[in-house]
Amino acid sequence: MKYKLSFATINLIKDNIIEVIVDAGVEISMEMAEEYEDFLAKLFDDDFAVLVNKINRYDYAFEAKLTIASHEKLKAIAVISYDDEATKKVDEMNKLRQLDGWNLKVFSGLNFGWQDGVDWLEQELLAG
Repeated sequence: MKYKLSFATINLIKDNIIEVIVDAGVEISMEMAEEYEDFLAKLFDDDFAVLVNKINRYDYAFEAKLTIASHEKLKAIAVISYDDEATKKVDEMNKLRQLDGWNLKVFSGLNFGWQDGVDWLEQELLAG
């Protein structure tokens, strides 16, 4: 199943795993972050995981960086990265949110990383 937010496409991969593809050139604002969090709250009652497919270049407003992906039932985040710049941005965001203790892992989109990311998310959800 596919959903469209104002700034991204969400694909339901499994009952408890979504793929997020942010539109090219977007700067995710606080309002967009709230739209995303509201969507997650409506979609999931139980633990879930997110696969972020960074196929497009985008950025975050500082306030959005501080709040996005703070849902209490979010158990794991896999990021599919296609270049060093995208991986660096993920690392910076993870450091900024270090106190949140994200369960986050980056996979290379150039080496079958999408499937590896999905497999890892499934394992993390099973582990609880």
